[in-house]
Amino acid sequence: MHIVRTFGHLVGGTLLVAGTSIGVGMLALPVATAGGGFFPSLFVYLVCWAFMLCTGLLILEACIWMPKDANLITLSSRLLGKWGKGFCWVLYLFLFSCLMIAHIAGGGGVVADLSGGSMPTWMGTILYVLLFSPVVYFGALWVDRFNLALMAGIIITYLFFVSSSISYVNPNYLARMDWGKVWWALPVVFTAFGYQSLIPTLFNYMNRNVSKVRLALILGTSIPLLIYVIWEFLILGIVPFEGAGGLMESLQKGESAVNPLGNYIHNPTLLTVGRAFAFFAMTTSYLGISIAFVDFLLDGLKLSKKGSPKALICAIIFAIPTVITLVNPHLFISALSIAGGIGVALLLGAMPILMVWAGRYYEGHSLMHQQLPGGKITLSVMLAFVVFELIITLM
Repeated sequence: MHIVRTFGHLVGGTLLVAGTSIGVGMLALPVATAGGGFFPSLFVYLVCWAFMLCTGLLILEACIWMPKDANLITLSSRLLGKWGKGFCWVLYLFLFSCLMIAHIAGGGGVVADLSGGSMPTWMGTILYVLLFSPVVYFGALWVDRFNLALMAGIIITYLFFVSSSISYVNPNYLARMDWGKVWWALPVVFTAFGYQSLIPTLFNYMNRNVSKVRLALILGTSIPLLIYVIWEFLILGIVPFEGAGGLMESLQKGESAVNPLGNYIHNPTLLTVGRAFAFFAMTTSYLGISIAFVDFLLDGLKLSKKGSPKALICAIIFAIPTVITLVNPHLFISALSIAGGIGVALLLGAMPILMVWAGRYYEGHSLMHQQLPGGKITLSVMLAFVVFELIITLM
């Protein structure tokens, strides 16, 4: 029997959450946080992980109040009215367009790198989209099964990379700290922990079993946190911040963390494994974000979730970002920063808080299904953190 069925979709749900989080943002994290150093970055990781887990639980609580197959549009419409619905539409389209561009740009580059230079970046981009867009069209079960295979690839390549590269770490690089600079990385860190748009789809996929979905969210977000910390330790311990080919230079060029590794690890096999890990990590997130985007649009436009309407939506969400990426392939870091700083902060940060506030204290929904304790105080503190992040982004 399939492992996901055996455990009531818990394993599959946990890996979908983890896979959606572990992706393109991870490849940018060491570059974006390098200015602050390892220990300040670790603190920011913990804060953002806790915050994003809490907003995920808030969306879960809102989903409990809604009928089957409701998505973020339905949640925002019923809890925040027509203005909330319009705001959700704009934010969702903005955020997911940025994320799709970042994933396609990063994925195409990694595919080209894995070809050993025999394939130009534009061809790698097109191939990447053609390989995985059909999986999204065929639905959550196909994405789940591909995700299991990709997560196996992540685990194998990650463990090999960690065990083989640990000897390259220079402790002096890790000792460097600049707390003033680390906060500028908040937009990218927000993006790296983004998974909440998947929750309505996941809730239905897991048969609306609240306790299992809650556990999947906790386990699924803890896996990326652990992986990110070790990844940060390795990259910041191997690649210096300053100097030719360093992390500062990669930040200025908008490159991922894998690019500068080649300048300091003169081991072709290890570099290939690092690129393979980047491919697996990026693709798990790519699939999770894509299927959530498709479900969102089908729900918002009240279209059939099969046949030609679904095919048309899939064509649109894959074709437009691909064209933009082909025109300007150097959008990796900038697309992620914009997505996280504004889109993730408002859509996946502020909106869940406001929806649950409205549902609990204005719409009168039962507090029996409350997923996050603390009442108005907890929600107010979380909202203040969103405002702080927006200020950082806009400064």
